[in-house]
Amino acid sequence: MRGKGAKKREQKSDKKYGSVLITRLINKVMLDGKKSYAEKMVYTSLEKAAEVVKEKDVNLFFNKVIDNVRPALETRARRVGGANYQVPVPVSPRRQEALAVRWLVEGTRKKSGKSFEELLTTELIDAYKGEGDAIKKKIDTERMAEANKAFAHFRW
Repeated sequence: MRGKGAKKREQKSDKKYGSVLITRLINKVMLDGKKSYAEKMVYTSLEKAAEVVKEKDVNLFFNKVIDNVRPALETRARRVGGANYQVPVPVSPRRQEALAVRWLVEGTRKKSGKSFEELLTTELIDAYKGEGDAIKKKIDTERMAEANKAFAHFRW
């Protein structure tokens, strides 16, 4: 039997825009504890990307990006009668945001050739338009859940 899960802690909103989601993105981008460097990169990327798509408010732009990337369904492994099944389950809103931010940063880190800021800017613009690596990951996840719909009765 498992112990209690970790308590959910409130995250502080970021300094510039007052958004908790942007704080999560900054924390995901941050390497070696260099938060000010991560903040600078994220803020410049967000501002450039919002400017390119002609969105005046950076918060609205980033929320639209996250809404485009967040998955509705995912699969979880369940062991039933000695066999493992991939059971489709709905994703909680907090996990949806966490997955969306993770996929954006992973999609950016996978690429090379330009600076991280430029790559993050292009990934944000692509996600806003409904394309790019993060959107591909979302589609693959939801397609996998859809393909395993036959095992939905194993969910409990």
